[in-house]
Amino acid sequence: MNQEIKNLEPKEVWRNFAKLNSIPRPSKKEDKVREFMVNFGKNLGLKTIVDPVGNVIIKKPASKGMEDRKTVVLQGHLDMVCQKNNDTDFNFETQGINMYVDGDWVKAKGTTLGADNGLGVSAIMAILESNDIAHPPIEALFTIDEETGMTGAIGLQAGYLEGEILLNLDTEDDDEIGVGCAGGIDITGTKSYKQQAVSDKVKAFKITVKGLQGGHSGMDIHKGFGNANKLMNRILYAIENDMLISEIKGGSLRNAIPRESNAVIVTTEPTKIQQKFDKIVKDIHEEYATIEKDLEITLSEVDLPKNTITKETQFTLLRVVYGIPNGVYRMSPDIEDLVETSNNLARITLSKGEVEIACLTRSSVESGKTDLANQIKSVFELGDFNVMLSGSYPGWKPNPNSEIVKLLENIYKNKFKEEPKILACHAGLECGILGTNYPKMDMVSFGPNIRGAHSPDEKASISSTQKFWKYLLDVLKNIPKKK
Repeated sequence: MNQEIKNLEPKEVWRNFAKLNSIPRPSKKEDKVREFMVNFGKNLGLKTIVDPVGNVIIKKPASKGMEDRKTVVLQGHLDMVCQKNNDTDFNFETQGINMYVDGDWVKAKGTTLGADNGLGVSAIMAILESNDIAHPPIEALFTIDEETGMTGAIGLQAGYLEGEILLNLDTEDDDEIGVGCAGGIDITGTKSYKQQAVSDKVKAFKITVKGLQGGHSGMDIHKGFGNANKLMNRILYAIENDMLISEIKGGSLRNAIPRESNAVIVTTEPTKIQQKFDKIVKDIHEEYATIEKDLEITLSEVDLPKNTITKETQFTLLRVVYGIPNGVYRMSPDIEDLVETSNNLARITLSKGEVEIACLTRSSVESGKTDLANQIKSVFELGDFNVMLSGSYPGWKPNPNSEIVKLLENIYKNKFKEEPKILACHAGLECGILGTNYPKMDMVSFGPNIRGAHSPDEKASISSTQKFWKYLLDVLKNIPKKK
């Protein structure tokens, strides 16, 4: 299946992408892909370093005639978001991604594709192994754990890199030049609850919400997609007087808009439950008919569970979830169409006396991030939850007048006869973090068209990858001389 991918143009990029995608590479479990990348560098005879946190750095001298140019850091992350459809049998820790071509798109069968950031990494690999590409001195930086905490970028110490320019190849629109990004913080609320036994006089039902688009909790947060956790809570709130909750499992990754949620309830009033369920589901379908065409919400009878939560716990839980903001919180007053601050209500699990609710809050303004985090923390505290704030990382302050940005802008205009979009994004790129230990490094971000990142609908454009590759080669050929 992946042989078809290797034959796509540019072959040097897609061939490396197929190799990379044959290696399991979940976040925080990058041992196999790290070994793969170290062997790749050493087999090329290039200086290859693994830093104390597990990032891989491969250094390549300039091509002939380019020795006097500034050293460029080419940067991408090794890990990928691991999301699959419920009916897909797949183990991200042991299996490579199953890819196929669909018109202009490369897709995966029932899982995330790993184009985020595998295509950027593969382009860097193609530069490193090339013998005929003009380029300045290269420092290839492959970071770990970008998707679940950016600990690779956070742990990269000063002194490992000498480059004056950093090209981050981790954006998802080929007509955009990234000059800034949001920072983020994880907010997790936990609580123990008293369980009560289920009598044999009740019936149990499973509520399922599925078929939502999901997507990247930064890049897609403004699109109005349904959040499975919010929709499930809305349903449970509508029927709460006639039921008790036994289990909830909704969402998975902090940086993915939740596509699916399941809850098990018990009731002595199945007819009332069905009537209220039908009404709220009708409302939801009407509201999301335009944007969530594949949304399915079902109610089906299941075997009785052993325990439920109490009425008091249920009352508090449903109101806490209702009170947590989700989606866009504030648009930037300074940059047109930029989401400044948002929250993704990413995951809810309730089972066996423990409930956990996880959020990822993003903002390009540090004070805005703190303000929304405090609001969410306050909602949790009103519900007597324990709250943990963790994994905070800074944003990347835009500098649209930097030398490297101007270079990329001019090359883009001359090559493609149109104006690129110079903008900041609401995703969490590593540039802001890397800039803390390398404050003088001039940074910019760009990449090919990728759609549906962080979801099993992820796909990468073949024609856009060709455009991105030609653009990258022109950028490298025109890196300015050392001063």
